[in-house]
Amino acid sequence: MENITVLLNKISDGSESAVNTLLPLVYDELRKLAQWQLKGERPGHTLSATAIVHEAYLKLVDQKNVTWQNRAHFMAIAAQAMRRILIDYARSRQAEKRGGGQAVVTLNEELVEREARAEELIMLDRALDKLKEHDERQSKIVEYHFFAGLTHEEIAEVLKVSVATVRRDWRLARAWLSVQLGEE
Repeated sequence: MENITVLLNKISDGSESAVNTLLPLVYDELRKLAQWQLKGERPGHTLSATAIVHEAYLKLVDQKNVTWQNRAHFMAIAAQAMRRILIDYARSRQAEKRGGGQAVVTLNEELVEREARAEELIMLDRALDKLKEHDERQSKIVEYHFFAGLTHEEIAEVLKVSVATVRRDWRLARAWLSVQLGEE
């Protein structure tokens, strides 16, 4: 754990060797996180867990103005990067669905399922953005838990609040999102 924090700080200072040393230490965990996020996607999804990990990792280590706190902080930011990648992908798929210069194809069950998942992901992203305006900490808790799979204890560590606060905010955020998503 401490070794990861030291490497993250070296990366922030511009160390190329730290970038290469860190990846093997966090790769398996990042891959599990990406697989978890892809769990609800259709089989044969064109974005693989490996592609998501590599794209997110490159975005993460390219950040020079971040003071990394620890592994949990890194994973929380990784979850945000992966969320953005999946949302951007879903939006591009939605654009294709609405024309995107492609030939019209006959709808089949797999296509409808993929479009429904993309729409759900976009709706969740919009709801999280609204929640962020309402309560930024609750939005982060949902994001860290839902997209990163962080435990309440890890979220409390990242946000520097008590575990009880995380649990309370998690319940409130879920209720708030349920209402918002029900309206959409």
